Amino acid sequence: MEKQKELEKKIGIKFKNKKLLETAFVHKSYINEHKNEGIDDNERLEFLGDAVLELAATKHLFEKYPDQTEGEMTAFRSALVKGKHLAEIAIELGLGEYLLLSNGEEHSGGRQKNYILANTVESLIGAIYVANGYDSAEKFIKKFILIRLDEIIKNGLHIDSKSKFQEIVQEKEEVTPHYELISEEGPDHNKKFTMGAYIREELIAKGVGKSKQVAEESAATAALNKKKWD
Repeated sequence: MEKQKELEKKIGIKFKNKKLLETAFVHKSYINEHKNEGIDDNERLEFLGDAVLELAATKHLFEKYPDQTEGEMTAFRSALVKGKHLAEIAIELGLGEYLLLSNGEEHSGGRQKNYILANTVESLIGAIYVANGYDSAEKFIKKFILIRLDEIIKNGLHIDSKSKFQEIVQEKEEVTPHYELISEEGPDHNKKFTMGAYIREELIAKGVGKSKQVAEESAATAALNKKKWD
């Protein structure tokens, strides 16, 4: 209870339904070890929060940048909602310490894993939406996520990794990089794809994501880092 109060103070939002707030931090791995406790994991809230975040970011960009093209606004939005950015926000808020994880996930550093932290931000947004409505969720998103937009644009972080990787490879290698599916796992509603970024036949790096497109972006980022082209 004290930890919940601490979190509510951090984000400036109170939950009447404390169980909902707790659910936002229940990783699916925890359920596997506590099947008889009658609790839910945070995946449904994550699904909802992802949609709420995208809507709030889209609305903000549409209103703030009336002269930007659809392509430019899409690039801005992608930078705002990408996993790495959300994970940074989760770290700043210390969300990892509130997670309920399996022993295995705990020992493998689950509280520091970017994709788990990013998903937790989305599940928290989903919980805020269910508890207090869209306006409250939008307020949270503006305060902690959209506020970083100017910094993203200033530092060119909205230039997606796939475009950057392709441009550099074409310049240096005179070929176009390509991506191949390495593996996919999980049920249809919660797939995890692993994609490989290739230059000619050489696998440069792998990336994981909830869609092939997200996994390709992750692979391109990893490839840029590996080649020290970032």
